[in-house]
Amino acid sequence: MPPASLPLWRPLLDASLFGIAGIALLIIGYYIWELVTPYNLRKELQDNKNLAVAVVVAAFILGMAIVIAAALILIK
Repeated sequence: MPPASLPLWRPLLDASLFGIAGIALLIIGYYIWELVTPYNLRKELQDNKNLAVAVVVAAFILGMAIVIAAALILIK
């Protein structure tokens, strides 16, 4: 007997909820990282135009996104 198919709204709802949860966790992780670092990330990025800090922040965000995506996929 084949598995019963889900209505179309259920996978869309699941994807939306996991996406919102992932974005929220990424924002929380960024703010925790900003609290831990000895310098102000926003000041370095906006006022000083520090390219090195921008690269590190981008790498951090990508790394956090990969970890959160893997964790959310394992939940389902």
